[in-house]
Amino acid sequence: RVDGENHIPPAEQQRQSEILQDPNMGEGQPQAQCHIYTYESKRKIYALGYSWRPDQPFRFGLGSFLEEKTNKIEIIQLSEESKTFVTKQIFDHQYPPTKLLWIPDKTGNKPDLLATSGEYLRIWSVNPSTNAVTMKAELKNLKQSEFSAPLTSFDWNIEDPSIVGTCSIDTTCTIWDIEKEVVKTQLIAHDKEVYDIAFAQGIHTFASAGADGSIRHFDTRNLEHSTIIYESPDQTPFLRVAWNREDPNYLATIMMESNKTVIVDIRYPMLPFSTLTGHTNCVNSIAWGPNSGAYLCTAGDDSHTLIWDLSGQGAARGAGNPQEHLEPMLAYKAEAEVSMLQWPISNPEWICISFNDKMQMLKVQPLSLIHISEPTRPLYISYAVFCLKKKKNT
Repeated sequence: RVDGENHIPPAEQQRQSEILQDPNMGEGQPQAQCHIYTYESKRKIYALGYSWRPDQPFRFGLGSFLEEKTNKIEIIQLSEESKTFVTKQIFDHQYPPTKLLWIPDKTGNKPDLLATSGEYLRIWSVNPSTNAVTMKAELKNLKQSEFSAPLTSFDWNIEDPSIVGTCSIDTTCTIWDIEKEVVKTQLIAHDKEVYDIAFAQGIHTFASAGADGSIRHFDTRNLEHSTIIYESPDQTPFLRVAWNREDPNYLATIMMESNKTVIVDIRYPMLPFSTLTGHTNCVNSIAWGPNSGAYLCTAGDDSHTLIWDLSGQGAARGAGNPQEHLEPMLAYKAEAEVSMLQWPISNPEWICISFNDKMQMLKVQPLSLIHISEPTRPLYISYAVFCLKKKKNT
C-alpha cells in the first residue's frame, strides 16, 4: 500500500540512507549533482516525448492541455552550462495533442522529425540549427467520411521509422508510410473506440487497447485474423498498452479508472501474468525499462511514480497463478497527479513525468546496484533511489 512517507518504518528509512544519495540540492551542493530537474510551463502539460538523437541530449517535446482550439507545443532542452531547461521553440497546435513522439533515430542520421496526434496525425520537421519548426505532413484518418475521427494515440515503429500506427475513436487502427504519406493498411480493430496502439519487436506486429475491454494482437501480414490477448472481467475499457521491447512475450496494460496494472504473457492469452496494485488511485501511464525486460514503471492519480521488479515473477507464479502482492521497489511522489511518464531509451538512467504545468526528469541509479533481494526485503514498500521526498521549502 502506498499512502505516503509516514508508512516507511524508521528502520527502513535508516537503511535507505545508507544505500542512497540525497537527490535534493542542499546549500553549497553543486547543481551538477542534482538528481531532479524541473521545468515549469505557462500551460498545463499532457503530452510528453523525448528526443532519441545523440546530438540533441535531454531534449523534450511538451504538449499543452487547454480547453480551447489553439494549444501549444514546446521544445525544451537541458542546458549543460546552467543545468536548467531552456525553451528552444514554441508553436501552435490545433486542439490538445493526445500524444507526442520524436522519430526513433538512435544515430542522428535521419531528418529531425516530431509527430503529434489530435484530429490528425501531424509530422513536424525541426531545423537542428535554428530550431525552426515546419509542418511536413498532415495525415488524415479517413474511413468512409470526409471528416477525420479524432486520434487517441499512435506509435512510431523503432525498426522502420517510416512506419507509424494510429488509433481512433472510430474503432480503426491505421498503419501509415509517413515518407510516402500514404496508408499502408487500415482495419476495424475493436467494437468500440481504440484508445492505444503499440508495436512489438519488428515491423509487422502490434497490439491495441479498446473501449470494448479487450487487448488485441495483430500481424499486418495476415489481417484476416487477430488474437484477443486479454479481456477485462467486466468489460472495463483499456486505456494504455505497452510492449516489453526486451522480451516481446510480455506486455503491460491499464484500465480506465483502475489502480491496477496488468502484465500479460501472450503465450498464455486471457491469463494475467501479474497484477500490480501498488497505486491507491487510477494509473495513467506505463513504461518498460529500456535496457531490461524486468523493470516496469507506472504513474497515476495518487501522484506516485513506481518502479517494479518483475524478475522473480516467472518462477513464483506458475501458469495461471498471477501474483497480486508484489511491492514496488522504487517510488517517487510528485506534487500532483501524474498524467504522463516516459523512460527514455536514449537516456535510460532518467525517468520523465508530467503533472499540472510541470515536467520533471528524475535520476535512476543503476538498478543492479540498489536491488534488494526478495528474501531480505521487508514487506514494506521500499522508497528507494530516484525517490527521496523533495525537501519542503522553508
